[in-house]
Amino acid sequence: MDSKTTTATHQLPQALEPRNPGMDLDLDWVARAQANRSAIERRAASLPGRRSVKKDYQAAWLLKAISCIDLTTLAGDDTEGRVRRLCAKARQPVRVDLLAALGVEGLTTGAVCVYHDMVECAVDALQGSGIPVAAVSTGFPAGLSPFHLRVAEIEESVRAGASEIDIVISRRHVLTGNWQALYDEMRAFRAACGDAHVKAILATGELGTLQNVARASLICMMAGADFIKTSTGKESVNATLPVTLVMVRAIREFFDETGYRVGYKPAGGISKAKDALTYLALMKDELGRPWVQPDLFRFGASSLLGDIERQLEHHVTGAYSASWRHALS
Repeated sequence: MDSKTTTATHQLPQALEPRNPGMDLDLDWVARAQANRSAIERRAASLPGRRSVKKDYQAAWLLKAISCIDLTTLAGDDTEGRVRRLCAKARQPVRVDLLAALGVEGLTTGAVCVYHDMVECAVDALQGSGIPVAAVSTGFPAGLSPFHLRVAEIEESVRAGASEIDIVISRRHVLTGNWQALYDEMRAFRAACGDAHVKAILATGELGTLQNVARASLICMMAGADFIKTSTGKESVNATLPVTLVMVRAIREFFDETGYRVGYKPAGGISKAKDALTYLALMKDELGRPWVQPDLFRFGASSLLGDIERQLEHHVTGAYSASWRHALS
């Protein structure tokens, strides 16, 4: 066993991998990053039909998908009551009778994701469950608040009990090619997180090109990101399969070069069970089994869980139920 696997690192309850400590900025590596758009789009278009699973296999993969969901509420009208109901759903994401019929126990979602003001409420509601609370931070979703306030926001959420922090990068650094500024920003955010794991939201729909997505992915991993994430869910274009291919191949390249596994989180627009299966198949094909576990893969979603539960009921009973039978909060 090499020194990387024996290094003492703080880990989340479900974490299996040592944290990515980051590395010095390597601008030569960044400059080499390219993206062949036509080839990427052809590969992405073929994905939904390439890995079709049915019956018990499909049910098993859908249960896996649930364990990888960051159950999320990021609305201006969030209340403590809504957050507590969402946390209850995270603890028991599928009806007891359906889980019993499937022979499954102890299933939870991967995390609950909220704004800073709701962190303490979520931590209290999830006490004893082992489910981490993720807080969106750094002026989410635009990331345009003063830098010292963005750093302070991270620190406040960590003190409130968040064990994962979803930060947003400054898109202007990518659009102007100011890679040193992006690296320095990400390093500061990682330092402010301390033991909390940090997910870097690239807001890929606002980065202009797939090449920019590839380069921003590498920079954030060099600066110590534990996860890279597509979107805030507030952009006009969120998670897509072409963007996912670019980001997961950057993750694979980073692992090949450094030996550290970085997680991936697609967010925004993933609401159907069939889409979850496509993303899981892509992760397994491109990165292998370690990346279909919740310590290295998450869906940023809420309505996705309702559709998965509906599909599982169909698997058990042979009939589709109304969506209101699978409320989230």
